[in-house]
Amino acid sequence: MNLAAAANENMAYISNVLIYSAMAVYTLAFIAHMAEWVLGSRSKVGRTAAALTASDGTGDAGRTETVEISGGKGGTTVLERPKVVTRGGSGSRDVPDGPGAAGSDAGGDMSGRIAISLTVLAFAIHAAGVLARALSVQRAPWGNMYEFSTTFSMVAVGAYVVGLALRKNVRWLGLPLVTTVLLDLGLAVSVFYTESDQLVPALDSYWLYIHVSCAIISGAVLYLGAVATLLYLFRDRYEAKLAAADGPQPGAFATSVLERLPSAATLDKFAYRINAAVFPLWTFTLIAGAIWAEAAWGRYWGWDPKEVWTFITWVAYACYLHARATAGWRGRKAAYLALVAFACFLFNYYGVNLFVDGLHSYA
Repeated sequence: MNLAAAANENMAYISNVLIYSAMAVYTLAFIAHMAEWVLGSRSKVGRTAAALTASDGTGDAGRTETVEISGGKGGTTVLERPKVVTRGGSGSRDVPDGPGAAGSDAGGDMSGRIAISLTVLAFAIHAAGVLARALSVQRAPWGNMYEFSTTFSMVAVGAYVVGLALRKNVRWLGLPLVTTVLLDLGLAVSVFYTESDQLVPALDSYWLYIHVSCAIISGAVLYLGAVATLLYLFRDRYEAKLAAADGPQPGAFATSVLERLPSAATLDKFAYRINAAVFPLWTFTLIAGAIWAEAAWGRYWGWDPKEVWTFITWVAYACYLHARATAGWRGRKAAYLALVAFACFLFNYYGVNLFVDGLHSYA
């Protein structure tokens, strides 16, 4: 065995150790995120203000309404209570809420700080593992499903960390993000793992750096939008029940979690902005793939399953954005369409590679 091959094997081993180490730290971060959600509490005033968004965007959640109750001798008793407002429409303001917000207690806030620190540490170890894999193969570390999965989850966590660094209100993404990253890495090391090796000839191109990197970034950001969309559906239903009950009601643990999410209007707007921002990059991914196909196989389009489902995913997100921009779709209808679009992406990612034969099956 020559020295170069031995060095590559050593780097591949280091990469594997780093990936497993990242999974261990992600597990600790998951526990800390869970503690943040469980231990964090909000005052009754905080829950009332954060649960519903004012319909006119002027902060009606803090106003009071007068209630008159007839007395037994013809008099009245005047009571004041917080005005419960309906859920916001297109003019709703964002409500900065969620784990670690001003209403959390000391225990929940400390758990949140630990969770964020562990998530950042796990991301650093994860990134080092991906870099070590790249050094072991002397190419981009996304030439097969294992490498794509590890890089994909790394980029998703990286986007979350960047959001935190920019002081964006994204701490509520921590728990679902870390949970799914652990699932993704678990699949990568147990099902998709491939020994460190060189590329098949069709992938040995500079377009590997352009096309696949764009696909990874697009998918990671679309995933964040899908998480926000799913949480929106739960939060929206919670707010509807809250409005029907005319005020916050004590409930089970699920209710306690939902009342610490951002408002439904905030989640809906976040998901839309994320999907709209990354859609041009997904469009470029589709175009770059066609150009690479012409260079590799002599045609821009051949109705290969991967090509078809990439296009279906593009159409689904285009329909979502078009419906919101022209048909005025808001709320649950748009959310369902966004989840259908992301389901198309997931099938393109997993289903096509695992269950459908095509030119991309080697991935």
